[in-house]
Amino acid sequence: MPELPTWHTEPWVTTLARVVEETSQGRVAKALGYSRSTVSQILSGTYRADVAAVRQAVLDTFGTAAVACPTLGEITQALCAATRNLPFAATNPQRVRQWRACRVCAHNPNRQN
Repeated sequence: MPELPTWHTEPWVTTLARVVEETSQGRVAKALGYSRSTVSQILSGTYRADVAAVRQAVLDTFGTAAVACPTLGEITQALCAATRNLPFAATNPQRVRQWRACRVCAHNPNRQN
């Protein structure tokens, strides 16, 4: 049996396995925006492509670890992702502060420097 890749023991894979067990591969795949075969390959350790985007999708969708948000305080990774993906809304000063902070935040994989 081939050796599993090093990323297979990372916490995000455990999170993925837990959520699949609680629901189904199909539902998880749909929530992540990936195919069921991608989820299956990740769980079995046979996924050959770069896992960075899948890792980020799992953390953004199901992440429960706490992150320090500069405007909201301590929040989950999933709430962080949901907040940073909100569109700009000039109608609320808190949302404006949040939008500005998210653009340069270290927790944003697409941050602008």
